[in-house]
Amino acid sequence: MASVRPISRSDWSERKAPELVDFEQMASEVLAGLPDDVLLRCGHIQVSLADYAPDDVLDALSIEDPHDLLGLFEGQGLAQGGDAEFTGQMPNRIWLFRRPILDYWAAMDDTLGDVVAHVLIHEIGHHFGLSDQDMERIEAAADL
Repeated sequence: MASVRPISRSDWSERKAPELVDFEQMASEVLAGLPDDVLLRCGHIQVSLADYAPDDVLDALSIEDPHDLLGLFEGQGLAQGGDAEFTGQMPNRIWLFRRPILDYWAAMDDTLGDVVAHVLIHEIGHHFGLSDQDMERIEAAADL
């Protein structure tokens, strides 16, 4: 049975999932909005993007489902001497994984920009030497 109403198209009917370049733009906007003193302490940290974490990374972290890892900090945190430069040392890097972030966003009540910001800031926390438990305590205190 055909509908007697004219077809109306929502704004969402023409949209596609954001690409890596869109995530790069969101991450750049988050970084640009951070306080200057935080940015200075980030130094030459690199932000990289991929659809998923590589299998060897998931294996090393004992993660079976690639959707369980939204971001990753690679390197030495500042508390572990990560601000000292050594010959041949790779810069600290933050990875954002697009597909797991999109899946998380689809299941939650947050905007995509908020999810990207949360993951990026969480990984910056690791750069500053904070553990996951440290950040959970900070977030819980902020929610009060």
